[in-house]
Amino acid sequence: MQELGQQYPVDALLKLAGLARSTYYYQVSVLKKAGDKDVELKAMIKAEFERHKGRYGYRRITAALRQLGKHVNHKVVQRLMGELKLKSLVRPKKYKSFKGEVGQAAPNELNRQFEAKAANEKWVTDVTEFNVAGEKLYLSPVLDLYNGEIVAFEMNRRPEFKLVTDMLSKAFSKLGSTDKPMLHSDQGWQYRMTAYREGLKERGMVQSMSRKGNYSGPRI
Repeated sequence: MQELGQQYPVDALLKLAGLARSTYYYQVSVLKKAGDKDVELKAMIKAEFERHKGRYGYRRITAALRQLGKHVNHKVVQRLMGELKLKSLVRPKKYKSFKGEVGQAAPNELNRQFEAKAANEKWVTDVTEFNVAGEKLYLSPVLDLYNGEIVAFEMNRRPEFKLVTDMLSKAFSKLGSTDKPMLHSDQGWQYRMTAYREGLKERGMVQSMSRKGNYSGPRI
């Protein structure tokens, strides 16, 4: 916030973040007294965590900071959230989507090569189950391995096929005419469906899948 404050009015930034001036400056003063070199970043992390009422984990906090113009590695955010004892109140759970030999599997083209040289070169996707206030929610995002950006996402109360197809449509809308990223997933039934596979094929994209029962990609 202090870094952005050099370019924009602090009051406007605080209003955008939904944070009271007194709360922000108190956090900054406490951290400065401790001689903490990460004082500004910690204040921004805490402000975003509180703005989203404790529902964001380190990856979503990282994405929120990047939207504010603060480009920081997600591992740094994870470490600092640990120091600040900020833990998301929403508990993610890996959704077990493998339901036998339904549809057709694709080879593991990614093969644990998680580095990408450019945006829209390698994407990964997954379905995650969350328990929020006793209710199950399912999240289907697409992450770009180049910079960790969430390209698109969709949420639903049921892990139905539409969850994935709607997510895919949003992701396609972000592509240029020459972009043809590889899309890697586990062997969940949604990714083995003909409609899903044909959708990737029509865009000229390579489909990649991890081995059965083993999602060999980064956690989203």
